[in-house]
Amino acid sequence: MAFIYNPLLIFLFGYIFLRITGKKAVSQMHSFDMLYILIIGNVISQPMQKDNVWQALLFTFIVMLLYKLFMWLSLNNKLRWTLFESPTVLIRNGDIDRTGLRKVRLPMDELLAQLRVKGFTDTRNIALCAMEDNGQISVIPKSNFRPVQPGDLKIKVKREFIPIPVIMDGQIIDHNLKYLKLDREWLLKRVKQKGADVQNVLLATITESGTLHIDTNNPHNEDKGPYSYKPGEDN
Repeated sequence: MAFIYNPLLIFLFGYIFLRITGKKAVSQMHSFDMLYILIIGNVISQPMQKDNVWQALLFTFIVMLLYKLFMWLSLNNKLRWTLFESPTVLIRNGDIDRTGLRKVRLPMDELLAQLRVKGFTDTRNIALCAMEDNGQISVIPKSNFRPVQPGDLKIKVKREFIPIPVIMDGQIIDHNLKYLKLDREWLLKRVKQKGADVQNVLLATITESGTLHIDTNNPHNEDKGPYSYKPGEDN
């Protein structure tokens, strides 16, 4: 029974320790995900130190089952609030919540840095800022400071079209050509008409109008003026 109890105890106590550490320590990952990766990495490395390969594989299998079980339990709304931490409010209606900052152990300068990354420089313009259960910070600006949307101006916009790549790094993407009901002969002909060679094409895409756009290794603008400045010592 030790084969079952040991992984279970490690998983449970590891989860408790990560919860005590706080959301900031497992940013962008849930505590279960972080714990699963740590345990799996450690268990799989054991055969390198010992010759008991099957025991390591058995532990790995049991940990995987525990991970799947906890993920299944998290689908239950009542259990989810027990297994995962609730979002922590950091800013509400422009006022910084110092209790929330202390709870997630987030210094003020780091909060401001996180806001700058998301394009906000003034806390007074934020309606709600919270640290989610995976350690990510979400920000909702006040209505007067959010980007203007077409709906605000009562403008109807057409559906967004994602250009479909047909050449990447000099390699033709045949399955995309098949999806577009095109063939290599058509593509090679269009590439040749644009004075390019497939091997020199970094990216070629089919636009919404059905035309072929090509980006090659040779930049179109060789001007050495101020608009062609490159950071560093390449100028």
